[in-house]
Amino acid sequence: MYNMEQYDDDEIDYMHQEDAWDRDLLLDPAWEKQQRKTFTAWCNSHLRKAGTQIDNIEEDFRDGLKLMLLLEVISGERLAKPERGKMRVHKISNVNKALDFITGKGVKLVSIGAEEIVDGNAKMTLGMIWTIILRFAIQDISVEETSAKEGLLLWCQRKTAPYKNVNIQNFHISWKDGLGFCALIHRHRPELIDYGKLRKDDPMTNLNTAFDVAEKYLDIPKMLDAEDIVGTARPDEKAIMTYVSSFYHAFSGAQKAETAANRICKVLAVNQENEQLMEDYEKLASDLLEWIRRTIPWLENRMPENTMQAMQQKLEDFRDYRRLHKPPKVQEKCQLEINFNTLQTKLRLSNRPAFMPSEGKMVSDINNAWGNLEGAEKGYEEWLLNEIRRLERLDHLAEKFRQKAAIHEAWTEGKEEMLQKHDYETASLSDIKALLKKHEAFESDLAAHQDRVEQIAAIAQELNELDYYDSPSVNARCQRICDQWDALGAMTQKRSEALQRTEKLLETIDQLYLEFAKRAAPFNNWMEGAMEDLQDTFIVHTIEEIQGLSTAHEQFKATLPEADKERQAILGIHNEIAKIVQTYHVNMAGTNPYTTINPQEVNAKWDKVRQLVPQRDQALIEEHARQQNNERLRRQFANQANVIGPWIQAKMEEIGRISIEMHGTLEDQLTHLRQYEKSIVNYKPKIDQLEGDHQLIQEALIFDNKHTNYTMEHIRVGWEQLLTTIARTINEIENQVLTRDAKGITQEQLNEYRASFNHFDRTASTKQRRSGENTSVCRVVLPDQSFNDPSTRKH
Repeated sequence: MYNMEQYDDDEIDYMHQEDAWDRDLLLDPAWEKQQRKTFTAWCNSHLRKAGTQIDNIEEDFRDGLKLMLLLEVISGERLAKPERGKMRVHKISNVNKALDFITGKGVKLVSIGAEEIVDGNAKMTLGMIWTIILRFAIQDISVEETSAKEGLLLWCQRKTAPYKNVNIQNFHISWKDGLGFCALIHRHRPELIDYGKLRKDDPMTNLNTAFDVAEKYLDIPKMLDAEDIVGTARPDEKAIMTYVSSFYHAFSGAQKAETAANRICKVLAVNQENEQLMEDYEKLASDLLEWIRRTIPWLENRMPENTMQAMQQKLEDFRDYRRLHKPPKVQEKCQLEINFNTLQTKLRLSNRPAFMPSEGKMVSDINNAWGNLEGAEKGYEEWLLNEIRRLERLDHLAEKFRQKAAIHEAWTEGKEEMLQKHDYETASLSDIKALLKKHEAFESDLAAHQDRVEQIAAIAQELNELDYYDSPSVNARCQRICDQWDALGAMTQKRSEALQRTEKLLETIDQLYLEFAKRAAPFNNWMEGAMEDLQDTFIVHTIEEIQGLSTAHEQFKATLPEADKERQAILGIHNEIAKIVQTYHVNMAGTNPYTTINPQEVNAKWDKVRQLVPQRDQALIEEHARQQNNERLRRQFANQANVIGPWIQAKMEEIGRISIEMHGTLEDQLTHLRQYEKSIVNYKPKIDQLEGDHQLIQEALIFDNKHTNYTMEHIRVGWEQLLTTIARTINEIENQVLTRDAKGITQEQLNEYRASFNHFDRTASTKQRRSGENTSVCRVVLPDQSFNDPSTRKH
């Protein structure tokens, strides 16, 4: 920040009255508008010498670059190298360099800091420009020992003194009627304004006349509009001072040239010099007019170039013209006017007739040609700047178009191939749902890129409106992008519909798969159970058991029609899936995810069940026949066993009684027993027949018989006991006969002995049967108790 510091009292006195520069005046909208317009025009009148200009005074000086350039142009000195960065610190550095340069010229800056300029503070920016104007446009004005503002005011008063209705006392209301501006122009260039036709009551005409003439013929840019001055009670003093200072500088050069011409006239004293001056004038005028004639068509050439480089070259050529080619011609024109004035003065002092140049070579002719030149020059400069701005805009738009188009094309790369994929045809339902979510994300991304496509089209349209040289390629690229965008939209919609359609189909198929699995699983279990039951080896021992199995089998066969309906319903689900697949060309990627059972397996198992049913029928029939045969064998064995068993028991009991109750002689008893034995032996064929039936039962693997309590083992044991008992009883009688004969025992003694023996034998036999001992050969051994006990029967 630059703070106000007091320099020597004698230094820059012109600044004393401006130190208290009232920034609050800038808050007056009319004055601020006048200052903006005036200061902008003043800056551009210098900046155009460097081939540039400003549009917004507080914005265009923020980076400090054009501010430094302005100071270089108006001072003719080089400033420090500016910073080219875009950051705030770079901008502040550039503005500080400019402010340091101003301070170095002895200018006091009051509360003006780089930060305020960079921030676009309008008041501070206008204050800074006014300080520059004071230093470089007003400070050096000196008239009759007065300088700066007072000198400029005195110069105005001196120049306008001969004109009626002009009274310049200040730099505001004294200029409202416009006559002051017109008087200054007429005083120096009377041919430009017919002052006698001006009226004090028509300030708008006066001001517009002065401003237009100054702009057209004096190269003084129009810094204010007539409305700005007339429409304000008190025009802005700084704006008027700036404008008037431009008139001073425009005319001071001509005034100096006039003085120089007068001095030359005093030196030229002889007619030869006058003649030489005439020749020089003619030649110089011819050369100058010829140069103007050649230059004006070049300046009037408005053929635009297609590239910024070519237009920059035109601008560089124009700068060379301004810097190298025009200044010598300006000097020649000035010299021509000096020579002409000098010559006329010398001729007048010599009482010779005035010099009349050749036709078309009058000073007025040269001035007119020069005015045309400057008019063409000004128009050419404006055209160059406009063209450069247009090309800058075009280059910016073209680059922006290329960048956005490249970004869009990079984004669209591979999108068409992705949208044209038929990956959903082989996808599962979960894959389809994932693809749908992915596609929804892509649709969102596509919608987000709509703005970029619209921007690309808008930029292409603007390039066409601005006559961009490469519009055909831009249009072609834009058309390709738009066509591709439309195609992407159509393909996106088509893929979305295909995905949704496939999802619905797969959901339907998935439901059918689930229903198939739910019904096929229990049906498959039923068939597997049925096959297991049908193939199960059954073991039965009775006709009732086989009849129970047959009844259960018939009940099972009764369920087969319903089972077949269920099978057909299950197969119908599969057929419906196949129909959907065939109708809509669905490419199934896998099998039923809910079950491993397939229709072929269901049919195969069903066929197996159907095959096993008649086999089971046959097996049951055969088993039933076998059980009927077994039952016949049982009954046949039981019928005989139920007769033989009791017969053996009865015989055993008879033998017991005979052995106890026998009467008569031993020989009679022996004869009777042998006859009894013979009757028992004669029963043996029935035993053998029972053995044959028993053999058949064993071969038939019959292990039980509910029709009898007797087993073959019981019969055998009873038969063997019966034979053994009768044999022992006979042997006992024979032994008694031998004993009698050997001992000489009488029949009566033997009977008495036997009676005594039998009495004790009954008790002993009972005890011996309990202990299992045999103490008498004549004891009748009965079959074991188990013979009559059904609970001990072998199965």
